[in-house]
Amino acid sequence: MKMFHQIWAALLYLYGILLNSVYQCPEHSQLTTQGVDGKEFPEPHLGQWYFIAGAACTKEELATFDSVDNIVFNMAVGSAPTQLQLHATIRTKNGSCVPREWIYHLTEGSTDLRTEGRPDMKTELFSSSCPGGIMLKETGQSYQRFLLYNRSPHPLEKCVEEFQFLTSCLDFKAFLLTPRKQGVCNQASN
Repeated sequence: MKMFHQIWAALLYLYGILLNSVYQCPEHSQLTTQGVDGKEFPEPHLGQWYFIAGAACTKEELATFDSVDNIVFNMAVGSAPTQLQLHATIRTKNGSCVPREWIYHLTEGSTDLRTEGRPDMKTELFSSSCPGGIMLKETGQSYQRFLLYNRSPHPLEKCVEEFQFLTSCLDFKAFLLTPRKQGVCNQASN
């Protein structure tokens, strides 16, 4: 009987290893300061970005985006070498345009960003397998969420599907896709 238990334990152990290797979440690499195409961070990430989708553990962590139709961001170098200036225009579902601005502070030797005036908030940047895409992980005092951005307002459908699969695998079950049915707001001030 002891032999049977040992064999059964070994089989369960092997089954666990096999199951873990088959159902492991896909890798998503955190961006490095080396950047893209030999360009140092943040240069490859400057310019215009469209907010595509978000994922979180609960719907409440995405509630801030419920009234959004689309958001266009413009990331530029800030007034100091360790700052990034972010301008956004938010098109709400009722058609209004809402401008927003943030200053991110770069963390030396890292791509982690800290938002000025929000010491509890941390933003990490991750690569995306989607052409022209990037993922952000925002962590605050009462929330944690992944956000998908793209250089195009309408990336390939498979990009959104891959993002949803990855975040779901990481147990971020609440998902939000921006409708992007209205035109983008003018970023005249940028």
